[in-house]
Amino acid sequence: MTSRRRAATATTALTCGVALFAGAACTGAAAAAASDGGEGDLANKSAQQISDDALHQLVAAKSLRLRTQTSADPTKLDLTLDRAGNCTGAISKGELGRVELVKHGNQVWMKPDAAFWKSQLPGKAGDDAAEEYKDTYLHGTTKDAFLRGLSAACDLKAFQKSAVAPGEPPSGAPSRSPSPSVALVKGRPTTHEGARVLPVIKKAQGAVQTLYVAIDGKHYPLKLTAEVDHQTGTILMSNYDTPVSVKTPAPGQTADISALEERLRGSESGPGAGNT
Repeated sequence: MTSRRRAATATTALTCGVALFAGAACTGAAAAAASDGGEGDLANKSAQQISDDALHQLVAAKSLRLRTQTSADPTKLDLTLDRAGNCTGAISKGELGRVELVKHGNQVWMKPDAAFWKSQLPGKAGDDAAEEYKDTYLHGTTKDAFLRGLSAACDLKAFQKSAVAPGEPPSGAPSRSPSPSVALVKGRPTTHEGARVLPVIKKAQGAVQTLYVAIDGKHYPLKLTAEVDHQTGTILMSNYDTPVSVKTPAPGQTADISALEERLRGSESGPGAGNT
């Protein structure tokens, strides 16, 4: 596996998440509620109206925290990102390691854990790198292909744009053409991380997608789950419009990204290269 392929896998969960959100929010006939039932001011809105309102809140957000996971891939994201492309958080690939990530403008810092180094470099080389760069951020810019691919998940504008119909500006409320064969329906009010939420459910072609919308205050989408062919995916969205931290690693905590690239090149050209 090349370093470019390794970097590309970091955004898998985010890409899947965008598609799931768009699918949950973009189709369905209206299903009206008969009474409040704990739904607050969402009681008199159809499931489609609630879904569209939640999508509008998403695309209007200046920043948010995004957490994703799927049973089909060990990749997990936990990033706080904004519309300027700044972010902070972590990307995990399970047993293959975890990378802490900081992006400010075109500057990118990544701090791999020991499992990352050992999954990228065989044998003693991985152990040595893990020890040498313990608690160290590798720093570079988005001109670097590896960092550019790794930090692609920091693009909130791209996430918002992908969540609306093609051709529609991400800053406006979406206009939908309801599908006559698929209906969005309301579930029972419940709670998610201490917030009251109303589920909006879509079932189609064996897939079940549930969007959990905040009942109180602004009707933000807080959670999306999807299940199809016994595979599941979850997106959590929170901390809307909370600024991304501008703190960056101190120079004494960093090394140039070339350190990683040189070690990866050495691994790929050495004995056993091409077997990862």
